[in-house]
Amino acid sequence: MKNIFKIVGAFFMILFVVGCSTKKDAFLNRNFQAMATKYNVLYNGNEALKKGLIELNSNYSDNYWKRLPIEPLKIDVLALPGAKNKSGNSSIQFEKAEEKAVKAIQKHSMLIARQERNSQIDDAYLLLGKSRYYSKRFVPALEAFNFVILNYPNADLINETKIWQAKTLIRLQNEEQAIENLNKLLKEEELKDKIKEKAHTAIAMAYVKTDSLQQVINHLKKAVLADNNNEQTARNLFILGQIYREKKLIDSSNTSFQELINFKKAPFKYKIHAYIGKAENVSTKEEALANIEVLKNLLKDRDNRPYLDKIYFQLGALETQIGMENAIEYYKKSLQASKTTDLQKEITYQAIGDLYFDKAKFITAGLYYDSILNITKEKYTKRIRRLTRKRNNLNEVIFYEKIVKTNDSILKVASMSKEEQTAFFTGYIEKLKANEELQQQQINTGSGIYSLNTTKNENSNTGKWYFYNIQAVGFGEQEFQRIWGNRPLEDNWRLSDKTQLNLDNKTNIAQKENVISVSEKLKLPYYLDKVITSKSKIDSITKERNEAYFKLGIIYKEQFKEFALATDKLEKLLTFNPVSTLLLPAKYHLYKIYSNQNNKKAIFLKNDIINTYPESKYAKIILNPNEVLNNDSEITPEDEYATVFYKYKDKLFEEVIKKTTIAISKYEGEKIVPKFELLRAYAIGKKEGLEAFKKALDFVAMNYPNTEEGKKALEVINTIKTKI
Repeated sequence: MKNIFKIVGAFFMILFVVGCSTKKDAFLNRNFQAMATKYNVLYNGNEALKKGLIELNSNYSDNYWKRLPIEPLKIDVLALPGAKNKSGNSSIQFEKAEEKAVKAIQKHSMLIARQERNSQIDDAYLLLGKSRYYSKRFVPALEAFNFVILNYPNADLINETKIWQAKTLIRLQNEEQAIENLNKLLKEEELKDKIKEKAHTAIAMAYVKTDSLQQVINHLKKAVLADNNNEQTARNLFILGQIYREKKLIDSSNTSFQELINFKKAPFKYKIHAYIGKAENVSTKEEALANIEVLKNLLKDRDNRPYLDKIYFQLGALETQIGMENAIEYYKKSLQASKTTDLQKEITYQAIGDLYFDKAKFITAGLYYDSILNITKEKYTKRIRRLTRKRNNLNEVIFYEKIVKTNDSILKVASMSKEEQTAFFTGYIEKLKANEELQQQQINTGSGIYSLNTTKNENSNTGKWYFYNIQAVGFGEQEFQRIWGNRPLEDNWRLSDKTQLNLDNKTNIAQKENVISVSEKLKLPYYLDKVITSKSKIDSITKERNEAYFKLGIIYKEQFKEFALATDKLEKLLTFNPVSTLLLPAKYHLYKIYSNQNNKKAIFLKNDIINTYPESKYAKIILNPNEVLNNDSEITPEDEYATVFYKYKDKLFEEVIKKTTIAISKYEGEKIVPKFELLRAYAIGKKEGLEAFKKALDFVAMNYPNTEEGKKALEVINTIKTKI
């Protein structure tokens, strides 16, 4: 028996030794090498490639705000020849796949009489090219694919290799060659549906690069006829819906999205975005209401939880479109559902900010724009640059609105009698006490938003230990701020004044502590003692308040074209009986607003300015509104400004004053007017002296406070005051 085993073992050993040879073209050698290649080296290489693709896809995130790329592979920069990709664990797997492919070629190739006898070597070259492709090393990848096509024209995977070759050419920006090669492939007879699908998808990729959208549509439609690849078919359908929308073919777009929704094997992420895509296509109130019901039903499905932020956002967009009142509520729910600071969150903040902006609630709008600028990672994109400019334009509005609100409150309380002040602050203290009692009740009963016994769910950070419970920590932070206020994280944080702290004293006892206790804030004298009674302080606050009202009126009129807000601020300013330097320009700007509105008040203000201030610049502008330059009518405002500016440099100040006055009237309402005004002020200063210069600068600063010229005028005024 032992001899039999030895004989059998020796037989298989001989077969192994004979089969191991790659130099002999025999049936045993060919099949042994093919089997060893396929089930050993290539198997491990393909497994590494699969792992790399899983990791690559897990790190890839689609931006559904833009048209999706047909192949979800992000190419920031091409890898240099000979350089290793350091993009993470996926690149390690691709390197491993490449090593296995090279090993298969080097150890198992049977190139005999210029013909490859190992049927698996073409597979090894294909694996080699794919691993290089996903490592973003497209030039060596193309070499591998070209080698197969040139040397193995009858290989089983030759058609798939041709598709990979075309995709690599597209990545190397040789779309024309890729299209030519793929068209040749598609003309071949008896192509499998799987190959047709891949070829049409690849040629659509090429046409995307050439901006031939109709060709992209044609080939994507042919690609989705076969659904061998569920992921790519669903992606192609979604992209078709997006392209149809870009071409304003809304019915076709909806058809593509609906086809995707009905595609049972489609990955869920594409289906949910297809619902949202259809909702984005609505054009009538009836369609909007129908889609709102569809999206509300999606909210009820637990499987849709990862997409709640996007569903809520689209509900808000639909509500905004049809003018309903729940838009902001839905947008805020979208923010609450969002788990990351991604583009979706930025777009939601912007949508809310724009709603408040359109309602002329500029301070609130500014807060939401700030939220975007704090979290965005794309600070240099066109969208963020545009938003930054818009936010910067709100700075002065927010600044002056805060002055108005604060100073109005101070002056209102200061104007009250002692009895009225006592009643006012008593009511305020009662509200504080009621709030204290409510918070204490919530602590005792465990109710309210800071309850420590909230039901734990998969999305909440709760736990038995205090610091594992976000709600408990939130309550603790609120209590700390209520008692101590905002304190920096530092040693001796309890001390509000450390200037007298003796650091050499080991006991670190504070010499002075100004922390106001809660009980102090619940006493009437605390507030009554803070009421301003000094006439000089009241006058200073009144002056600051009046200037803020005037500047807000000008900003709303000139910059935001919010004429109702401008009218409100300027009319209210007139009731305060301001100084003449504010009173006259306020009346003039009100006159301009009412004139454009054909309001009868314009006539009253016109007569008032002409009769009361006949020598003022405003009266002269009103009386001579049509005076223009006699130069060529095709001259641009910029050219005209340059001409006048050179006359200023030539010290022709009287001519500069005359021409800038005419130009200001001619270009009234245009952005270049402040430039003419400032140049005119400088010419007046040169011709008439310091007092006239200051007066002219005051006019520029008052009437154009939100422009660079207005700010420059104010800066020069302050310099003049300092020198005087």
